[in-house]
Amino acid sequence: MDTGTHVVMGVALGGLATLDPAVQSDPALFNAVFIGVMAGSQAPDLDTVNKLRNNAVYIRHHRGITHSMPAVALWGISIAGLIYAFFPQVDFLHLWLWTFFAVILHVFVDVFNAYGTQAYRPFSNRWVAYGIINTFDPYIFGLHIVGIIAWALGANPGITFLIVWFVLVLYYLKRYFTKREMVNKIKNHYDHVEQIVTSPTIRYNKWRLAITTMDKFYVGRADNGEIEILDEFKRKPLPDLPVMQKAIEDENMDAFLSFSPVYRWEIDEYDDYTEVRLIDLRYRSNERYPFVAVVTLDDDLNILSSYTGWIFSEEKLQKKLDILPT
Repeated sequence: MDTGTHVVMGVALGGLATLDPAVQSDPALFNAVFIGVMAGSQAPDLDTVNKLRNNAVYIRHHRGITHSMPAVALWGISIAGLIYAFFPQVDFLHLWLWTFFAVILHVFVDVFNAYGTQAYRPFSNRWVAYGIINTFDPYIFGLHIVGIIAWALGANPGITFLIVWFVLVLYYLKRYFTKREMVNKIKNHYDHVEQIVTSPTIRYNKWRLAITTMDKFYVGRADNGEIEILDEFKRKPLPDLPVMQKAIEDENMDAFLSFSPVYRWEIDEYDDYTEVRLIDLRYRSNERYPFVAVVTLDDDLNILSSYTGWIFSEEKLQKKLDILPT
């Protein structure tokens, strides 16, 4: 989820903690727990600092090891231990349990996005992305804001957020069954479906779809349950060509391949260079596919430039590759 949603979920968890008799009866423990759940609700996303290095490092590592099972355990105990140093009089067990729960909740809600996490590490490095909730869901965020306002106006925080989260459980279930219905429709229509990637949009009834069959990729959308195919591509494996073998050694393209589950490729030859491009098919927007990895090489297969990330115009991409003057 986005940072704002993790923040309001941390506040909600602080409110729920008041249902714990130990927290309810000890103001110092409540303060320590509230700090713990707020820190725990953000901690796994500290890997966002990788963005300062470059896109390749960010794409490869964001929501990776920091969202893994060992990391979740370490976040909980380390954050609780640090807070305990400032609140040595409080019950450490309750402090740790609520902080640990906050970290678990962060990772748990992230797996329902299309982006996903590597939550099963070290047992599996695959990206877990169930694709039923947008990274920012206005209903989830808005419901938490209502709960926070109710708390500020004097409502019992524990009961308030129990109600909020009960409604959210129903909401998640509704989204799950909506996705299952779409998936069944697609499987009944196409033969040999190997993969269906769903990407919810910020609008409740609109979804992006990327469908992989034995010989084709289909890109479409669903609107109020009606499925429309927008693009169709022949499915072709990466060619066993020297230019492709060299391109995929580049860190930008290697990061893209480690993350994207469905993409197509292009090789274009120009007077002074050859361009190899990988195009993620999950994020079609305004008739473009903005998430790409591109490598340019000279005739001797030396890499001239490369880029991976989100790009919304060809001119900007070429400038990042230093092909057009700035």
